[in-house]
Amino acid sequence: QVQLVESGGGLVQAGGSLRLSCAASGRIFSINDMGWYRQAPGKQRELAAVITRGGSANYADSVKGRFTISRDNAKNTVYLQMNSLKPEDTGVYYCKANAWTPSQRSADYWGQGTQVTVSS
Repeated sequence: QVQLVESGGGLVQAGGSLRLSCAASGRIFSINDMGWYRQAPGKQRELAAVITRGGSANYADSVKGRFTISRDNAKNTVYLQMNSLKPEDTGVYYCKANAWTPSQRSADYWGQGTQVTVSS
């Protein structure tokens, strides 16, 4: 199976920056898309950013221009650089990866999430 472990969350003041990391491990043949989702208190989970294996990225309108997603395929790791953070960015950020494994092709795997809190 595939395990995803996020890191880099924490408390930051409005206008500050954080960088999230998500490392995938396990019996992996290939990782396809990787993305970051977030869930604010009282709201549904939403896609913040996604990146293909080839490096094509897409962002939610709410984060475009402030967040940058990137990945290191050799390390099976995806990053989310978050700048100019706003209180509205507060929430739990989840890493997701679509991966091939010896037991299943093209399945989605999720991390446990990391808390991001932006104070005013």
